[in-house]
Amino acid sequence: MLGLLRSLWSFRAYVASSILADFKTRFVRSRLGFAWVVLNPLAQVSIYAFILSGLMASRIPGIDNTFGYAIYLLSGLLAWNLFSEIVDRLMKVFIANANVIKKVRFPRIVLPVIAVGTALINNAALLVVMCVLFALFGHPITPAILLVVPAALLVSAFAACIGMILGVLNVFIRDIEQVVPILLQVVFWFTPIIYPVNIIPERFHSLLELSPMFHIVDSYHRLVVYAQPLQWSSVLYIVVLVLILLPLAMFLFRRASAEMVDVL
Repeated sequence: MLGLLRSLWSFRAYVASSILADFKTRFVRSRLGFAWVVLNPLAQVSIYAFILSGLMASRIPGIDNTFGYAIYLLSGLLAWNLFSEIVDRLMKVFIANANVIKKVRFPRIVLPVIAVGTALINNAALLVVMCVLFALFGHPITPAILLVVPAALLVSAFAACIGMILGVLNVFIRDIEQVVPILLQVVFWFTPIIYPVNIIPERFHSLLELSPMFHIVDSYHRLVVYAQPLQWSSVLYIVVLVLILLPLAMFLFRRASAEMVDVL
């Protein structure tokens, strides 16, 4: 692990320049450029709000605001988009960089780090826009929102562990890339993002709480929507999962690193 950290530090300039290059590549031919980072999730929010706000607005507890459903939805999507983007990027990172891996000698761990760094910047841009929208909606922005930063880092660590495992497996089993988006959709709809948990019968709550994303999204709702303190049991649950998944992800990565070159 220390060797990987030293490799990352020695390639820190490459990581930074690669993140910048990623943005340039994605937006150089686009008139709106970086705006697409926030326009896509905002369009998603607008669609859900337009279709469901009349049905859900009165069911969001503790929000006395005309735009209460949009506020609730935005905060949940802030967490979900970070998680799903990191998982998606890392699942494809080794295949997408196959030519570089085969031709250039460098610590391959920098590829997942670049992907996570790019996703975090995208999410930070969405957070800034979200705060502006909340101000326009008349929703108070409290100091509790600052805790979104460490929460985002914890979400990133959890998503990176899952993404690394899937990324290594995807090199050898290409069906992974087809199956995971379906599983993510299932998890999305079983997580209280577009609906509040209070509309689910209480006997099913214990099942929902088995999902790590339930605890992550609930933490974002507490910080952003209700300005409440985090439930440390939820934080501890995610930390324990990271501590379990991280050694597994690093073991698979180190074990399969040499073989990936041949398969790619």
